[in-house]
Amino acid sequence: MNDRVRVIDAKKFFGKVVALNGVTLSVKEAEVVLVIGPSGSGKSTLLRCINRLERLNSGEIWIDNDEVTKPKADIRKIREEVGMVFQSFNLFPHLTALQNITLAPKIVKKIPEKEATDKARMLLERVGLIDKADVYPGQLSGGQQQRVAIARALAMEPKVMLFDEPTSALDPEMIKEVLDVMLDLAKDGMTMLVVSHEMGFARAAANKVVFMDNGEVVETGPPEKLFTHPDMERTKRFLDHIL
Repeated sequence: MNDRVRVIDAKKFFGKVVALNGVTLSVKEAEVVLVIGPSGSGKSTLLRCINRLERLNSGEIWIDNDEVTKPKADIRKIREEVGMVFQSFNLFPHLTALQNITLAPKIVKKIPEKEATDKARMLLERVGLIDKADVYPGQLSGGQQQRVAIARALAMEPKVMLFDEPTSALDPEMIKEVLDVMLDLAKDGMTMLVVSHEMGFARAAANKVVFMDNGEVVETGPPEKLFTHPDMERTKRFLDHIL
């Protein structure tokens, strides 16, 4: 399989704070990669740089054969190809679930109203919310809002999906409904880079786990190896706290 995402010696600074310190990693087509690490280790910054919400100070990021970090990169095209789901759901409160999903395809991709609506209904069906099509975000639970946010990202038919701690703002009983949708995506072959500490999801869906600390990749490996027999002491100390 080809590399769908390649991050090469990525460095990012916020003033004197080093957010990414020479990060190199790859995500193959249809691969699910889980990124774990303590708060402030650079996980979210990495995702934001892949989606060009932040710019690297140096290094390269590629999606297939397109370098998204070059100065004249087409940011609009990048955002079409890279779906992102955040901790907070970021839905438009004045639009229904259906309208939230159809907005970008209609405006960015110029997809006709009926086609966009049909696709949105199919995606709502996929995330188990077809009965909420005409409901506003304020009337939905957190788990339901996050599933609408996933459907909205999928509506652009991205090559890769980025998830930034998608369940961290949810009550425990709502976490499973979001993880189930993500598991289905993984089974369908969606390329995914996920920042999360949901170890059940990691064991069920992840092909590879990346442990980051202090803006660096400390260790990478399959879940069964990294969770049970990590090579690095820093990884072991971290896992002792969360497992």
